[in-house]
Amino acid sequence: MSAVLPRTATTTPTPLLGLACAALATVVWSGSFVTSRGLHDSVPPVQHAFWRWVIALIAVAPFGARQAWRRRALIRHHARYVLLASFLGVAVYNTLVNQAGLTTPAATMGMIMAASPVLMAVFERLGGVRLGARRTTGLLTACAGVALLVGGTARFSAGDLWMIAAACCFAGYSALLRRKPAELTGAPFLFTTFLIGTVLLLPVQAASVAVQGGFTPTPGTVLPLLYVGVASSAVAFFAWNKAISLIGATRAGIVYYLQPVCVAVLSWLVLNERTTLPQFLSMALILGGVVLGAGARR
Repeated sequence: MSAVLPRTATTTPTPLLGLACAALATVVWSGSFVTSRGLHDSVPPVQHAFWRWVIALIAVAPFGARQAWRRRALIRHHARYVLLASFLGVAVYNTLVNQAGLTTPAATMGMIMAASPVLMAVFERLGGVRLGARRTTGLLTACAGVALLVGGTARFSAGDLWMIAAACCFAGYSALLRRKPAELTGAPFLFTTFLIGTVLLLPVQAASVAVQGGFTPTPGTVLPLLYVGVASSAVAFFAWNKAISLIGATRAGIVYYLQPVCVAVLSWLVLNERTTLPQFLSMALILGGVVLGAGARR
């Protein structure tokens, strides 16, 4: 019976659930880029990231803290893996996004992040997976789109480079999830990575407060932080991790391609940002590249 149950449970619902989880994470994360841009003049980037993860930790604690404590020996056994995942996915990635938001429009941030699925394919290649001609062509096309976006306009900003670094971190984190030990699952894994990532941010948080001062808690700062802490961190990361475990990074990445469109619409509605012709051309190249990169490996 044990050989039959997994087969019947994963025939149809697993791909659909995986795609739904990837779509949920993608839509919610689109809002976080708008939030990063919206708070750029009121909350310093490091403090934005730190309080985001404090809120996320509180949100996940009722579901994962006790289980993480019970599995502490297992977590210690995989300490290097958990530390790397916490560093890339929690401490560094969102801090870089917030830093990019100081000078880069939200729509541009979303378009640069659209290249991350191709970067995931690069990490797969480094891990020994053959990409093939189609994925290689997709990689080069998407890179051309990013190059046009970053260097093809007079409004180039250092934030674009911060965003490229963030995309690399997210791709590395997503590729790392494919190698996650089967025992590290669900809420306990999220709680552990959120906790470690928050601790890693403590020194730079203290430095930021000492140098830049704190920010004033108002509805305009607290509500966006609650959104990125609960929705973009606790909910979206759980959904994305679940999607990776069900359908893999490549198929989840296909859904992720919708993000620049979502970010562009949200930034227009919330921040009144307009999409320029070079951005449209860049979006076409990036999306065309990632679609090619998600195709067959041969």
